[in-house]
Amino acid sequence: MPVGQRRKKSQAPLIAAEGLVLRRGGRAIIENVDIAVSAGEIVTLVGPNGAGKTSLVRLLLGLAAPDAGTITRAPGLTIGYVPQRFSVDATIPLSVGRFLTLTASRDDAAAAALLEEVGAGHLEGAQVSSLSGGEFQRVLLAKALMGNPQFLVLDEPVQNVDFSGESELYALIGTIRDTHGCGILLVSHNLHVVLGASDRVVCLNHHVCCSGVPDSVARHPEYERLFGAGAAKSYALYAHTHNHSHDLSGDVSED
Repeated sequence: MPVGQRRKKSQAPLIAAEGLVLRRGGRAIIENVDIAVSAGEIVTLVGPNGAGKTSLVRLLLGLAAPDAGTITRAPGLTIGYVPQRFSVDATIPLSVGRFLTLTASRDDAAAAALLEEVGAGHLEGAQVSSLSGGEFQRVLLAKALMGNPQFLVLDEPVQNVDFSGESELYALIGTIRDTHGCGILLVSHNLHVVLGASDRVVCLNHHVCCSGVPDSVARHPEYERLFGAGAAKSYALYAHTHNHSHDLSGDVSED
């Protein structure tokens, strides 16, 4: 059962977009898209490469303006963001602890607590340039939480993470939602894992092809048309057989 079916959502969304349109060079990148995220839910945006997912995120974050449509944000909405790509100059000495506090008003103790929360407390004194892909993603999550966001946007948060560790990272994202009560927008193309970690799914291919709870989206004809008939079967197999977890290295851990 999706987590969202047993959680009470807030009455008003944290952010809601209606009729969004974005054109570039006469071509529609985003066409008449509606999407909303409420506190305490994980909404996942899926779609093929070039479907407009990152462009939609930029609109929601206010980094670009739509050609048409409206975006309504809750008053005083605080946002945390983990971008799809983030690079740090490897020639600059920079510890993880210092990285977290570079642009944040919270102190070192808060940074240390957040690192512990994401399972990266042992990395506080490590150099950012020495981190593995999975370690760096956890550090980026901690940094995004430094501002105590109500709305957390994660654009491909498991990129550069080994397959065996992806489900553990998605489980961590669910724990963050439960602990902080924030609404989370996930952007991903990792279908079989991410659907099981979501409350609602929006399938985008320049327009919204289908949306709803994971089970219904995975069986929708438009979803199968985009990703193949095997995609729903892979999700069903994963949902029924993946009953274990992984540690930070990706090994199966004992419950």
